[in-house]
Amino acid sequence: MSGIASIPDIGDDDIITAGPALPRLASVVPLKGRKLHVRFEDGREKTVDLAPALESRRFYKPLRGDDTLFRSFRISEYRNAIEWNDDLDFSAVWLEALPDAEFSNEEFRAAMDRMGMTLDGMAEALEVSRRLIADYRKDKRIPRHIGLATRYLVEHTPSQ
Repeated sequence: MSGIASIPDIGDDDIITAGPALPRLASVVPLKGRKLHVRFEDGREKTVDLAPALESRRFYKPLRGDDTLFRSFRISEYRNAIEWNDDLDFSAVWLEALPDAEFSNEEFRAAMDRMGMTLDGMAEALEVSRRLIADYRKDKRIPRHIGLATRYLVEHTPSQ
């Protein structure tokens, strides 16, 4: 065995790919609390709540209670993160991975349909009343924990 390896000649114009492209941020707008409306360069948009993530890491402590500091972020030069100063940033990969903070009544109805759930079945799965499920199917605002639980059910229930 010789220990010599060679790499094919790669020209200046050749592109090497190593997986999906990293998400890039087009715009980020602060909302109430620690929520942000994020628009990615590929056109996708979502509203995310950073509060749980900020609580989970000690180095984000300055952002937890200081509204002025939190709202002073900027999009990084490479559009791959939001940053507050030289010490604090939050990557676009994390922003992309966070669940959408908003869960609409239309999404709730679609989730029930996808799982083939009845009012009674969904009420049992979420451990709430049948009446509340009926209200969520109409126009009652869906709390964050119900939205997250519904997303979890959709991800872990085989399609009908």
